[in-house]
Amino acid sequence: MFDKLEVLLKRLEEVMNELSDPGVVSDQERYRKLMKEQNDLTPIAEKYNEYKAAKQGIEESLTILDEENDEDMRELAKEELSECKEKLAETEQELKIFLLPKDPNDDRNVIVEIRGGAGGDEAALFAGSLFRMYSRFAERNRWKVEILSMNENGIGGFKEVVFMINGTGAYSQLKYESGVHRVQRIPTTESGGRIHTSTSTVAIMPEAEDVDIELDPNDCKTDVFRASGNGGQCVNTTDSAVRITHLPTGMVVSCQDEKSQLKNRDKAMKVLRSRLYDLELEKAQSQQAAERRSQVGTGDRSEKIRTYNFPQGRVTDHRIKLTSHRLNEILDGDIFELVQSIIAADQAAKLASQGI
Repeated sequence: MFDKLEVLLKRLEEVMNELSDPGVVSDQERYRKLMKEQNDLTPIAEKYNEYKAAKQGIEESLTILDEENDEDMRELAKEELSECKEKLAETEQELKIFLLPKDPNDDRNVIVEIRGGAGGDEAALFAGSLFRMYSRFAERNRWKVEILSMNENGIGGFKEVVFMINGTGAYSQLKYESGVHRVQRIPTTESGGRIHTSTSTVAIMPEAEDVDIELDPNDCKTDVFRASGNGGQCVNTTDSAVRITHLPTGMVVSCQDEKSQLKNRDKAMKVLRSRLYDLELEKAQSQQAAERRSQVGTGDRSEKIRTYNFPQGRVTDHRIKLTSHRLNEILDGDIFELVQSIIAADQAAKLASQGI
């Protein structure tokens, strides 16, 4: 591990030297790549320097204890030794996590698809609650939310809503949210006070770039039609809605939220690219069975990952057996504890699988 860290430190020094070269500064593409590499390497270098400082502190404290007779100095050295040992263990663990293989999609924007599942209108209302939860989480991170497509049920919920979250690291934070989310609550229409169980499915996909997926125009069938539902003047009187069918896979994407047919087509293509890219990721992951077993859950969208129980005011994540009694705060977008706990569990599983 430490040989690898020394190599990374040397590489950071090389990157810093290159960034000071006027010729590199004038090459915007090269400069951008070097800046990203510098941003990736700097936290590792800083943590490694903390590790080395703690190690040096241990050696100095041991020297004092070995040579010093003054009791006050020895007591101070003992305290320093204890603190440095604790810091050394902490930074070593953090360095191991830093050196885990990085998901190349972590810095990407995400496309989120939420669909009401079992439970009819109650499931659609819950889909609306999940949409608000992720939107509020995005706001807390100062990320931008852009709705790509929605199908409302008329009472404040969604049969389906597709939206993009633009922000650095959005995928790294949200990629574990894919799966079945279950809600247990008493619907307002339930006169007997019985608790109903409903579900909504969430799919988190990294935004695909043009270079990721090559789309042959001959593989796509595009239909235009008249939009339905709310949307303002002209939406329901012109053929602005777009439906794109990817013939090889049978995937169908519709978008009707914009007045412009061109804008609807662009949004539909963005969703289609990300779905196809996500499909390729699933294939690659299924071929890496050992790695998938080391991760939290399977990532399968049919897997029940979390339950939101209203009568008890609790949220339980079934993958890591974590229960929180902060239901209202979580539905208001404060999902940091859940997200960080799942990331930590996944990192621990990966470290264990590598025998670290």
